[in-house]
Amino acid sequence: MKSKSGVQTRQIYVDGEWLETENVLSVSDLAEGGTFAQVAAASPTEARTALAAAHEIKPELRETTVVERAEWCETIADGLREREEELAEVIVREAGKPISSARGEVGQAAERFDRAAEEARNIVSKGEYREGSTAGHEGWQAIVKHEPIGAVLCITPYNYPLATTALQVAPALTAGNSVLLKPASKTPISAAILADVIADVDGIPDGAFNFVPGEASEIGDLLSGDGRINAIAMTGSSGAGKHVARESGMVNLHMELGGNAPAVVFDDADLTDVAGNCAKGSFKYAGQRCSAISRVLAHESVHDDLVDLIDGQMDAWQAGDLFEEDTAFGPLISEDQADWVETLVEDAVDKGAEIIRGGERRAPDGVPDELANQFFEPTLLANVPRDARIVDEEQFGPIAAITTFEDEDEALEIANSSDLALDAAVFTNDYKRAMRMANRIDAGAVRINGAPSHGMGDVPFGGNKDSGIGREGLDASIHAMMREKSIIL
Repeated sequence: MKSKSGVQTRQIYVDGEWLETENVLSVSDLAEGGTFAQVAAASPTEARTALAAAHEIKPELRETTVVERAEWCETIADGLREREEELAEVIVREAGKPISSARGEVGQAAERFDRAAEEARNIVSKGEYREGSTAGHEGWQAIVKHEPIGAVLCITPYNYPLATTALQVAPALTAGNSVLLKPASKTPISAAILADVIADVDGIPDGAFNFVPGEASEIGDLLSGDGRINAIAMTGSSGAGKHVARESGMVNLHMELGGNAPAVVFDDADLTDVAGNCAKGSFKYAGQRCSAISRVLAHESVHDDLVDLIDGQMDAWQAGDLFEEDTAFGPLISEDQADWVETLVEDAVDKGAEIIRGGERRAPDGVPDELANQFFEPTLLANVPRDARIVDEEQFGPIAAITTFEDEDEALEIANSSDLALDAAVFTNDYKRAMRMANRIDAGAVRINGAPSHGMGDVPFGGNKDSGIGREGLDASIHAMMREKSIIL
């Protein structure tokens, strides 16, 4: 266990200044217990100041070149890499993520700033030339160019507090927009360090980037409902996304929301490969990922074999000291989240599911008493009935829930029954069936013979139904954070 050195304190960053506020957010230490850090909480007064600054700087930012903005992002990437160990420790403590995953997240965030710079150069260099082609427009010539959309409100989640933040902030900045960053209240410290890195970059005007942590109940509606915001980039729950959408006005909504990914397993699939993918897809970061495999739909002829194979994978998924390199996962983000996971498991069992392994709150040795109730065992449920809530609802917990289907039509019916439609996976050796299923499953992304994965953002991703609006990814996000202007000659 790495020892911490006192409680960190962080300020908000508004219009080029670091500010204290009356109230603070206390951040729990999910590695050792207690309070690990405090960050100033923006009040409505500071939120309005940030809105004004982000709005007033728009004309100046519109005059910057993509070369300048790309250099800002590359400098930010270098700054994140220089502070890798500090950031990794912060992510371990505030998000409860194992150290190996935390380091990977820092590297991913830095690379996203680098790649955003590259993508922006490419996008801006590819405007269009058009000629009039309808009666009365003969001889018209037009240039269609990209320009910044304005001010972007970035609302980020707790589960990838730096990498997802980078996926929103990097496209917004490199596209020439001002940014207001509202991080998750449980995990604001890695975002505060990012703000510190950005504040040190030469050339970024005051007001171009504003860091406004705070309680959603205090400043959330004020920020999302303000007419000076031109776009909202959000990653979070479907419920929170719907609320923000109701509050916002004429803005570009760019939302990646809840997931309940099915893995559809046919009888000709390589079950050993399926088991490894499903275990990782269900248990990584204790299942607290929007792309986690939340339900395994197995052909009735392979259900029992697949259950045995996934059971054989589970010894590798053990909670432990988050600073040990081989620890697989740690606590859930809160007791409330553990309560929710427990509720879904109990509902499934009450309706006839069989617990093969796990199913209880159980903390590893040495965990402080205050954190013990946030641990939930990796759990394997077999023969989960169709009416169990876990089949249709987002769990965000380390549960592999296996149900059965008889044929393709039934598999599609189960897969498409949820209001969530972010990701899915299909496992089969029949190419035609794989493509048929991928085309018919209602999801923003379907992976063939592998667990869902969003990678660096080079492939657009996002959800249908209640799982979001638009598509994220560096190229896709930059496009969403720019608008087109036609100049007719």
